[in-house]
Amino acid sequence: MTNENAIRRYIIIGERRFFNYWWSFVVFFGSLGFLITGISSYTNFHFLPLIKSENISFFPQGLLMSFYGSLGLLLSIYWWFLIFWNVGGGFNEFNKKDGLVRIFRWGYPGKNRRINLCYNMKDIEAIKVELTQGLNSQRTIYLRLKGKREIPITGIDKPLTLKEIENQASELANFLQVSLEGL
Repeated sequence: MTNENAIRRYIIIGERRFFNYWWSFVVFFGSLGFLITGISSYTNFHFLPLIKSENISFFPQGLLMSFYGSLGLLLSIYWWFLIFWNVGGGFNEFNKKDGLVRIFRWGYPGKNRRINLCYNMKDIEAIKVELTQGLNSQRTIYLRLKGKREIPITGIDKPLTLKEIENQASELANFLQVSLEGL
């Protein structure tokens, strides 16, 4: 068995997704506009040439716009930190050569930032697929270990189609030579 066939690594995209970049830009510039408009209504100085702040009284409209702008700015800064830290990103590595399964994810900064789980391949009982339909439908692949412990190994990015989840789960079950449950 060659090295290429002995190791499989699936990259998991965390917060560095297109829509997170998009919404953090939108929220940042929208909240900046609200904050500048609120400050303009207080100082009667026109920071933005398109907005006539003399039509907006500071109390209550300008005050509320400043409040919403500040909250939006804090939200966008938090979002940018999540993107920078890539929370939830990582990989799943299945290594037949060493007989190990490694699940790695990035978390929030601190002593537990690196989430690194290693399991022996002999402890894997099955690959389980869970499908929930409805308003918030979810399709998740679990790694079921001895002792009925289930570890989710799918990412949180875009939801996979039924065909994609079937292909990924069956390919992984064949690679690990374990049973496939839930389909």
